[in-house]
Amino acid sequence: MPVMTEPKLIAGNANRPLAEAIARRMSLHRGMSVHLVDARVERFNDQEVFVEVFENVRGEDMFIIQSTSNPANDNLMELLIIADALKRSSAARSTAVIPYFGYARQDRRTKARTPISAKLVANMIQTAGIDRVLTLDLHATQIQGFFDIPVDNLYAAPIFALDVLHHFKGKMENVTVVSPDVGGVARARELAKRVGCALAIVDKRREKPGEVAEMTVIGDVTGKSCIIVDDICDTAGTLCKAAEVLIEAGATEVHSYITHGVLSGPAVERITASVMKSLVITDSIEPTVAVRAAPNIRIVPTAPLFAQAILNTWSGTSVSSLFDMETLSPIYEGIYLPG
Repeated sequence: MPVMTEPKLIAGNANRPLAEAIARRMSLHRGMSVHLVDARVERFNDQEVFVEVFENVRGEDMFIIQSTSNPANDNLMELLIIADALKRSSAARSTAVIPYFGYARQDRRTKARTPISAKLVANMIQTAGIDRVLTLDLHATQIQGFFDIPVDNLYAAPIFALDVLHHFKGKMENVTVVSPDVGGVARARELAKRVGCALAIVDKRREKPGEVAEMTVIGDVTGKSCIIVDDICDTAGTLCKAAEVLIEAGATEVHSYITHGVLSGPAVERITASVMKSLVITDSIEPTVAVRAAPNIRIVPTAPLFAQAILNTWSGTSVSSLFDMETLSPIYEGIYLPG
């Protein structure tokens, strides 16, 4: 009869605080110390990535925690090289835990002679020796089909729903969930259904990439507290403009719930100066000092979600159970939401 080993975590440099938080949460669940495997992930003088694992991982069930966020190429290479190191060290299975999956926005050919980079990244991850992928709110869910290995795509919607129900308690009849574009309607509808409120859409038309030419609100937001829902916030131009349009359409206040806070370039300055009362993001990407200091940006943790998902994957139990608020509520009890 095979011996069941404990799950082992190893992390790159993309988001060490999240990896350490996941280890702490797993320690609580297991009733024993779960730590990150002792390893060094460094760069030579010419910026080549070098990995050395100092612990025996032969026959172990390994989980590599590494977002492929900015700098995307460096963090991706770290993930691939860690995977190769584990494969050559005879690890039994390697699961890539990728809270933010970089290159996901390049999931199709938008015009002639352009790549499908998300598919290329999927090929590289498999070739490196990854047996399974665990991620959060893929920009395009069809990316799961780019892999020939199992991919578990977790959702931030139930976490956001718990947060919304807590912070808007007693005021839910005046809340409207808003999709910032037509393509995100399914995501916004999911949150609206979970919290039991109305749905509106901001229709935007671009003249060229990165610029919004015109925005129109579809739905009545007069006198409403609007919650914009999306998966990625990059430069925040569209988000801040959508908030302005909603206020002009009669909304009393605007909040935003975004899974992945890329927040590059002038994003933090724009958000701080915007009409948005709050922007809620997860820690799938390590927040910068500027993000943490912003008065209207709040960060909700994903460590409880990922810790439970890793334990379910390791033990062979359902990961889809984590899609339900009823399952997540006790997991998040005492962290930032009341029980």
